[in-house]
Amino acid sequence: MSKAKEKVQEDVKPIIYDSVNKTNYQRGSFLGKGGFAKCYEFKNLSTGEVFAGKIVSKSMLIKPHHKEKMFQEINIHRSLSHKYIVSLHSYFQDSSNVYIILELCSKRSLMEMHKRRKTFTVPEARYFMRQILLACKYMHDNQVIHRDLKLGNLFLNDNMELKVGDFGLATRISFEGERKKTLCGTPNYIAPEILTKKGHSFEVDIWSLGCILYTLLVGSPPFETNTLKNTYSKIKKNDYFLPISMDAAAKSLIKKLLHPDPLCRPSSEEILMHDFLTNGYIPTRLPTSCLCMKPRITHNMSVFELTKNADRKPLLESGQLPSTDAAQDIFEENGKDPGPTKALLLDGAAPKDSYLSELLAMLDSILKCNPEALYTGQPEDAQDPSAVPFVWISKWVDYSDKYGIGYQLCDNSIGVFYNDSTHIVLLADGKNLQYIDADAEQFYTMPDYPPELKKKMTILNYFNTYMNENLLKAGESARPREGDEMSQVPHLRAWFRTKTAIVFHLSNGTFQANFFQDHTKIILCPIMSAVSYIDEEKNFSVYTVPLIEKYGCLPSLTLKLNYARGMIDRLLKS
Repeated sequence: MSKAKEKVQEDVKPIIYDSVNKTNYQRGSFLGKGGFAKCYEFKNLSTGEVFAGKIVSKSMLIKPHHKEKMFQEINIHRSLSHKYIVSLHSYFQDSSNVYIILELCSKRSLMEMHKRRKTFTVPEARYFMRQILLACKYMHDNQVIHRDLKLGNLFLNDNMELKVGDFGLATRISFEGERKKTLCGTPNYIAPEILTKKGHSFEVDIWSLGCILYTLLVGSPPFETNTLKNTYSKIKKNDYFLPISMDAAAKSLIKKLLHPDPLCRPSSEEILMHDFLTNGYIPTRLPTSCLCMKPRITHNMSVFELTKNADRKPLLESGQLPSTDAAQDIFEENGKDPGPTKALLLDGAAPKDSYLSELLAMLDSILKCNPEALYTGQPEDAQDPSAVPFVWISKWVDYSDKYGIGYQLCDNSIGVFYNDSTHIVLLADGKNLQYIDADAEQFYTMPDYPPELKKKMTILNYFNTYMNENLLKAGESARPREGDEMSQVPHLRAWFRTKTAIVFHLSNGTFQANFFQDHTKIILCPIMSAVSYIDEEKNFSVYTVPLIEKYGCLPSLTLKLNYARGMIDRLLKS
């Protein structure tokens, strides 16, 4: 670890005083880090409000242009106030650090959601694009170019509302027609006029929106390659492919947004009136289950109108792309052969073994590096809070000698895995039901479920009552919200008990082991390559495979990962 980074850790005190506003903040959970900053939860001890506190060590701001850049970011950000932009509440400094107090976006960013989901449904893409566009229009109306719009800078709050953040590359237009010349941005989202240094303006944000929409629907950025050189070459040539199966309005909009001539790209206001955003269903709210599972889009969902035109009809799509081995049948781009290297990612479809093979490979990678020998203590850099799981089993009761196993997910959904291998899951809203058998997954609304499910519903209610009255919950709960009618949560795919632990494997690939002796838990996520550990004191720590390979882990955790490997192997063989 560099001396500068060590100093950042040393100087971050548990209670931080804002001498400007006469306020004390209690430093809470570590949220993550960037190039120059670390981020923690900051609790205002006077009001109880919780914010995200961005801490920049002054030892990282030695060069004048670094200071100038940071204070330009602060000045631009604090001048903006919009529903879909992260709020900057205040900033202050002491002898060691500069502190920026920001709105807390507890559901992380679209980048983490994208990693878990791969692709988004068309209604979800419309939902997020509308919010980004409203933020973009506001920024442009106020002469601000963001210049780094990407999934990682689009944050989500508790209500699943999008918030544009990170104004580190933002700039303000000083006069009409001004063209900026700075080479900046993120490679997969950077506009061609920035690369060619011809001068750029608001249109670079519009280009980035095209890359974002494409990524949401297809699963990877339009110009992504294995090398920076090839990516830049494809951007300059406007060389990308559109799936034939893509929604026609989305395809039309992407072509406009990714027009090579910046002056031919539409403004934010014009995009908001495009067919993609006016002639299709846009949810008024998304459930938090969307963070890891595709939502249910049903035909009785009404259109969210952007205008008062009541004659517009909904356009309902699932957003799924067809599965095929022939790339030529999937991609089109001016008649060109797409070549063998372009991969099509399906809509989060799980492999047949529900990621058991991926889990095994993940643990093999960890264990072969001898993690307990690498461990010399646990700096915050060893954790990655962005990989936190959103779904795990928080309560369970085994009544398999008669009915089956009942369980509660951390979002308060209740499930029963019956002895006949069928499932019922009652979602957290208490209204929506998922019924899973060998043939299909069916959805019902309480109390309108088929009469043949009455006995199973009685058993589910029994489990629900027992768990709520007798069991402690492991982890935090989520409140039912409007929008839960679109929820679709993972269900228990397999489980068994040993003398050491009870083992769960969920349909989204999540593996969980609850250990009997010390009441600790491990939760493994194959999609995020993450290990979460809940210790005896119910402290929650999240590690990714690369971080364990770098920093190691406690011998006690290594033993539990060894155990998990054996159990996953057992699940694969069965």
